[in-house]
Amino acid sequence: MCSSKSKLHSATQINGRPVLQPTSNQVPSLEKRNSIKKTGSPKSPITTDNVNSKSFTKSLLSPPVSPKLKSPRPAAVKRGNDPNVLNTSAEKIMTPKKLASLVKKPKNVGVAPCYDSSLIVEAPGSIAAARREHVAIMQEQRKLRIAHYGRTKSAKFEGKVPGLDSFANGDNNDREEKRCSFITPNSDPIYVAYHDEEWGVPVHDDKLLFELLVLTAAQVGSDWTSVLKKRQAFREAFSGFDAEVVAKFTEKKMTSLSANYAIDLSQVRGIVDNSIRILEVKKQFGSFDKYLWGFVNHKPINTQYRSSQKIPVKTSKSEAISKDMVKKGFRFVGPTVIHSFMQAAGLTNDHLITCTRHLQCTALASHQPAVAPAL
Repeated sequence: MCSSKSKLHSATQINGRPVLQPTSNQVPSLEKRNSIKKTGSPKSPITTDNVNSKSFTKSLLSPPVSPKLKSPRPAAVKRGNDPNVLNTSAEKIMTPKKLASLVKKPKNVGVAPCYDSSLIVEAPGSIAAARREHVAIMQEQRKLRIAHYGRTKSAKFEGKVPGLDSFANGDNNDREEKRCSFITPNSDPIYVAYHDEEWGVPVHDDKLLFELLVLTAAQVGSDWTSVLKKRQAFREAFSGFDAEVVAKFTEKKMTSLSANYAIDLSQVRGIVDNSIRILEVKKQFGSFDKYLWGFVNHKPINTQYRSSQKIPVKTSKSEAISKDMVKKGFRFVGPTVIHSFMQAAGLTNDHLITCTRHLQCTALASHQPAVAPAL
């Protein structure tokens, strides 16, 4: 029984381990299969002599060599005596040796090699050629836009420099007074007039202070031009901003005002509530004017800004006033609103120092009599 099994099975070494396989279905060992593939002679048996030979070791280390395939491009044949003339192409093929011959050998050792720029030719459809063409077109167009005095006509310079004829004729209309940079030629005339006549001027009238507080709160989410155009409507709706009259408005009156003057009902109620708070402040400080100007020691704050971008939207002083007014029950008096109110009422002079109104508002503040603080 054992002899029959030994005939049917034989031990084979695979990966260093003995594996029993039938004699009829023996698989060549891994080493044998690899040697067959590499040497290409499956009939030659693998012996210890072959394994130890140098050729066998080299065949295991070297990769299999693929048969040489014919190149799809036929070899170039030289024509005539000129070695550079080929029959496969009309152009010269630049080989590494030929490219090296184009390099100018430096006379000194430390000098870098120089290339002949005339030999570099850009392809017609390359990106560099398209960019050169575009730059050339842009230069030609710019030459056509050049003005007589060598400066391009642009919106930055147009209208800035007056003509020579205006000075010769004595026309000084172009010499307009300088304003803050946020006043532009496209600004609405009502906004320009507000800047030239009211903005930054110290205000001490309680009704006008109440009016400016309402207008400042109303311009949140809008702009000063739109609010100034509705200024007369606000005056009519709130009885000339008389706090004693506005404080007596009933709910029915507030609803009708909201419908007739297109003012938000919550805004109307906030104005009525603020009028009640103003009456309380008058009892405590004597006037709304003394209460507000007491935060700046009854003197306007003169700033020295050269650019409108430097003007802040709120300051520590506006935050302090806002915090105190909120504590007293005022509505719509955030730090940003209060800072805008301080600019409108002249508590701070935020005109740019390049604006003519800066010195004028400072002079107006110095001529006004000082207000004694309330006891």
